[in-house]
Amino acid sequence: MTEILHMKDIYKEYQMGDEVSVVLKGINLKVEKGEFIAVLGPSGSGKSTLMNIIGCLDVPTSGEYLLSGRKIADQEEKILTHIRRKEIGFIFQSFYLLSRHTAVKNVELPLIYAGTDKKLRHELAAEMLKKVGLDDKINHLPRQLSGGQQQRVAIARAMINDPTILLADEPTGALDQKTGSQVMELFQQLNQEGRTIIMITHDENLARQAKRIVHILDGNIVEEAI
Repeated sequence: MTEILHMKDIYKEYQMGDEVSVVLKGINLKVEKGEFIAVLGPSGSGKSTLMNIIGCLDVPTSGEYLLSGRKIADQEEKILTHIRRKEIGFIFQSFYLLSRHTAVKNVELPLIYAGTDKKLRHELAAEMLKKVGLDDKINHLPRQLSGGQQQRVAIARAMINDPTILLADEPTGALDQKTGSQVMELFQQLNQEGRTIIMITHDENLARQAKRIVHILDGNIVEEAI
């Protein structure tokens, strides 16, 4: 398999007044194309900081992060912006849909930033909504959709640029159990189609639905389970 992500001895420190808080303490992690990984840990374990570094939203204090063979620390901000738009598909607990935009317009947004032709981006967004089971909801506003449907719109938006990694932060945190299960079924389907998924969660039951679990505790990866 093709290795797409490699973290080597990643540390992250924050200055807190006169004290230094070490949040990540020598993280080593490899992810191959087509994997479905859950990063599992309690609040304060460092999983959100790790997610931000994976998503190129933050940089480590030391260590090396390679994404698709490129050293992220060597990239200019313009390139990092391109990586965030093209290579990382972000999925958040709170959906972050624009309330005045229809489902299809929300999914189109990354294509607008990419300069895609108006007709083509509409066709691509409509096709992606069909893929997540919302072809009959493309002209609905977020308030006209259930929580699960809003998350499906967010997943469609995350996938529209065919990213290298889908990075999901507590993706079912705002959903009831039944709806959350439906979203996880969609993730499993996408993974079976070859999508690489990294899911950040504190929920052990949710993590078990991934193919591999990486436990993080006090800034350390303490165990990996297949």
